[in-house]
Amino acid sequence: MTRAIETTDIISKHLPGVSKVSTDLLREGAPIEPDPPVSHWKPEAVQYYEDGARIEAAFRNYIHRADAKQQEDSYEIFICHANVIRYIVCRALQFPPEGWLRLSLNNGSITHLVVRPDGRVALRALGDTGFMPPDKISRS
Repeated sequence: MTRAIETTDIISKHLPGVSKVSTDLLREGAPIEPDPPVSHWKPEAVQYYEDGARIEAAFRNYIHRADAKQQEDSYEIFICHANVIRYIVCRALQFPPEGWLRLSLNNGSITHLVVRPDGRVALRALGDTGFMPPDKISRS
């Protein structure tokens, strides 16, 4: 997960006073068997069970409404990989999570998900790379 660690270090330099927390829950993996299946990516079936449980735990741990007593907006930045982001977006929007591989994200992109106090969820940006020079955009 070298890229995620390097990205965290770069971003942290611009956010002094913001604490960093590392978690294995957000490590890249195979969240759930995609539907429809794809021919270019076929992990072992056991990987879906191992990774899927961990990535689902990340969703349940991090994507939720704020405490009812919270008075101000709060923000969390997650620096992780595309499979995890796509799965979490599908789950948060209540889309069938098996469709996660239908979403395409560039490396270094920004996805902005909003969870409102009433539980409504909005996707403000998915895989935004408009801030990057075109020659720096990649997917692999």
